Amino acid sequence: MYPKQIMIYDTTLRDGTQAEGISFSVHDKVRIAEKLDVFGVHYIEGGWPGSNPKDIAFFDAAKRLKWRNARICAFGSTCRAKIGPSADPQIALLLSAETPAVTVVGKSWRLHVEQILGVSLEENRRMIRESVAYLKSRGREVIFDAEHFFDGYKDDSRHAMGSLEAAVEGGADVIVLCDTNGGAMVYEVSDFTSSVVRALSTPIGIHTHNDCELGVANALAAIRAGAIQVQGTINGYGERTGNCNLTSVIPNLQLKLGNKVVPDLGRLRDLSMFVDELANCQHNIRAPYVGTTAFTHKGGLHAHAVQKVARSYEHIEPQAVGNRQHIVVSELSGQSNVLAKTRELGFELEKGSLNVTAILQEVKRLEHLGYEFEAAEASFELLIRRVLGPTEPFWELLEYHCTYIRSVRNNYETCEATVKLRLKNEDIYTVAEGDGPVNALDAALRKALIPVYPSIEQVTLDDYKVRIIGSSQGTGARTRVLIDSTDHHDNWCTVGVSDNIIEASWLALVDSYEYKLRRT
Repeated sequence: MYPKQIMIYDTTLRDGTQAEGISFSVHDKVRIAEKLDVFGVHYIEGGWPGSNPKDIAFFDAAKRLKWRNARICAFGSTCRAKIGPSADPQIALLLSAETPAVTVVGKSWRLHVEQILGVSLEENRRMIRESVAYLKSRGREVIFDAEHFFDGYKDDSRHAMGSLEAAVEGGADVIVLCDTNGGAMVYEVSDFTSSVVRALSTPIGIHTHNDCELGVANALAAIRAGAIQVQGTINGYGERTGNCNLTSVIPNLQLKLGNKVVPDLGRLRDLSMFVDELANCQHNIRAPYVGTTAFTHKGGLHAHAVQKVARSYEHIEPQAVGNRQHIVVSELSGQSNVLAKTRELGFELEKGSLNVTAILQEVKRLEHLGYEFEAAEASFELLIRRVLGPTEPFWELLEYHCTYIRSVRNNYETCEATVKLRLKNEDIYTVAEGDGPVNALDAALRKALIPVYPSIEQVTLDDYKVRIIGSSQGTGARTRVLIDSTDHHDNWCTVGVSDNIIEASWLALVDSYEYKLRRT
């Protein structure tokens, strides 16, 4: 029997920002906190008051907002050695944040007490006990984070338990067992947590890191052993290899273990994407539950089966976490993949028809040349249209040309491109400069198209990726180019392949604009 209610404690705004390359503005932190609140997270740790101006500004902003589901939490450490909490400026800053809950971290590993803090075991317990008691006397809910608990328990279980008992004596509301180094094994977390739950009546929480790729597994093991609070971050952001990933642990708790955790799990993928966007991080397409490929089927056997019975190859309904089933077409595809994809794009074709066979053969022919349509769905849609044909071309290419100019004497460099198209029975010749050949070609092509097709002006290129195919052939290798485009309403990806990187880029570029015009 598992607990009916597990409390989710989000530390994305503090522990998550300790990840390399992750930084949020004050406005970002407020927006994320509001999103977490709507999602139904129970605690949101906003930062460490006094550690930096940004965290101070966040707590000032948080005071003025109304929170529907979450309790905002300030984080700090116990008072320093030989100082009472009422005289410790760091404790004063915790109180100045005016949050309903505070989390204080204390040492539970003898190594840290004696060799890092340089105090006695009794003094360490005094620091924990008095800090918790003082914060409780000031009306705060107090969560005690037992830092390095699992390492400490293995090293000296009596001292580790003594640090927890000091927090209990101070009146802690929750005691959190922290695998700070991320090195504990699942069986250790399960056994040690069970021992603590049996010994203490205070509710127990779990805080894990992912250094052994066990952050989520260890958190679930602690819940099975009796813990009722899980600390983690959205998308697993955190120091080193990251923290327990809440976008995995929450659906596991709710869908697999039957715990009611959040009111609407269908918001999960949107929350994950939102945090990635504000962090300016590429979304992990292979992330469990929320990744783009989490419910993607490529093999023909799989694609055929899921169209009959989705759960034959899907462990949950994708919609439960805000995701969707996705069938891609590749050289591994069968007719089921093609039918599913064409249906998704609005084409109704019959299995075994000449059109389906022709599309499948064209896909396999092009992928043999180096094309890949798994990500480039816009190019695949255009392929379908061309096979089904006939399609009226929007323009005819007459020629294009690129030149790279560098003047060492004048310390000047640029790329120039010329494009000659036949548009509406008229030959149009344009010239443009750019930062590189692709940028220059794009500028020249846009200059030709926009007067005739104004909707092209809405399109911008978001990303440009190059992959060398058959690199062992050296400079004779083929090049695959993927271009991500957007009109700030829809996003799409196109592909081009050639022995020449400029030609590959041109093919992907042309597909991008043709796709926009076909959709318009």
